[in-house]
Amino acid sequence: MTLRFIAAAAMAASLAGCGINSIPTAEEKVNARWADVQNDYQRRADLIPNLVATVKAAGAQEKSILVEVTQARAGANAVTLSPEELSDPSKVRQYERAQNNVSLSLQRMQEAYPELKSQGNYTTLMSQLEGTENRIVIARRDYNTAVQEYNTRIRTFPDAVGAKIFYGAKPKVPFQATSANAEVAPTVNFGNGG
Repeated sequence: MTLRFIAAAAMAASLAGCGINSIPTAEEKVNARWADVQNDYQRRADLIPNLVATVKAAGAQEKSILVEVTQARAGANAVTLSPEELSDPSKVRQYERAQNNVSLSLQRMQEAYPELKSQGNYTTLMSQLEGTENRIVIARRDYNTAVQEYNTRIRTFPDAVGAKIFYGAKPKVPFQATSANAEVAPTVNFGNGG
């Protein structure tokens, strides 16, 4: 009886050293951080109709930009990425491109409508969108940290043993800059010659 108990304890200890618990814990952390990213993108998508309505109410002349923002939002909402697809670099890039289209169209709208800055609703909504963009950056950074920890865990001994044998774990894909010139800040031009 004592020998069996010792053998069972040794077996449990050896399995614990192989990532039997740490791998799913790390993967759940990645999934939770991914949910945070999606939540912040959803917040942005929810704010855009209010922003568009505010711009329309102000008598905006450039309907094409409003259409572009609305289409970008619809396109971003149409592209989904489940936690199971986080190991597929092409799916992650496709999702990020759709989200970047929204950011670019919002930037174009801001450039096209400088006179709206004096209107309270517009200013409040733009402030909320700016805050949401900051939340997205933080959520993506937290996601990338969780991915880095997970990917390191499944590739290092002893957790790599359990990751491969028990879970068939694959590396998750971190967010990366999708623009060729991502390191260069965009120029904002309000059409005032500056």
